[in-house]
Amino acid sequence: MFCMLQHDIAEIMNDELMVFLCGIYSLCFAIFHTRFWKLFDWKNDLKLLLPHNRAIMQIANSRLIYFFLFVAAICFLFPDQLLTTSLGTFFLAGMSLFWLGRTIEQFIFLRVDHPMVHLLTYIFILGAVMFAIPIII
Repeated sequence: MFCMLQHDIAEIMNDELMVFLCGIYSLCFAIFHTRFWKLFDWKNDLKLLLPHNRAIMQIANSRLIYFFLFVAAICFLFPDQLLTTSLGTFFLAGMSLFWLGRTIEQFIFLRVDHPMVHLLTYIFILGAVMFAIPIII
């Protein structure tokens, strides 16, 4: 009985750690997206777009920053609910599918043979796996 209890506690701690790491992962993507203006020289490059497309790019990126911060907050503040409720399971599965979809979109929209693009693809796959682990294992 004690061994089973120890196993259950260890499993919960591992799942909570994974949810915490998902929060860190999301926080890192929020920070990464705040750097897009400088990283991709948007001050100059976006001038080449029509005004509405320039606005859409920046608005979409700003909303992604908010979204990633929101996901991180959910992971940090509600790990028990994520691990023990159907809504939590649905959320984790949805986030896993988000990152799986982002991985697929890499191959559709960003056909660039560059080491950084390949690294990002692996990082997106990591996100899909990380969010899936607490609901699969």
